[in-house]
Amino acid sequence: MKAKVTWLEARTFVAESGSGHAVVMDGAPESGGRNLGLRPMEMLLAGMAGCTAFDVVMILEKGRHAITDCQISADADRAETDPKVFTAIRMHYRITGKNLPREAVERAVTLSAEKYCSASIMLGKTAEITHTIEVIEA
Repeated sequence: MKAKVTWLEARTFVAESGSGHAVVMDGAPESGGRNLGLRPMEMLLAGMAGCTAFDVVMILEKGRHAITDCQISADADRAETDPKVFTAIRMHYRITGKNLPREAVERAVTLSAEKYCSASIMLGKTAEITHTIEVIEA
């Protein structure tokens, strides 16, 4: 896996992935940024949410469950002092499907958190990660 980050101006950067995709990162105005993109730590949190979403959808589909939507909200606290790591992360899974058993969703979330989601497992080294689940009938 590869990534390249190029400085544009002030605190604005373009991150390019090895797979050929790009995203703008920027800082808050009080840090000299222009607020043109995600903060790097926001990208890290979003990456974790994306990683677990990928897992949960795949696990439910492999189980032949009729999942129609998956939304994951992540809310994190950071340490007060540098390096300001994440100390707590609250994940809320909002999964929609037809006759979707709650137990299947809970199993998928657990498997992601404990076995498959590299981002969650890495961030879990510094942060307490909790999960809430909402299952909605389509």
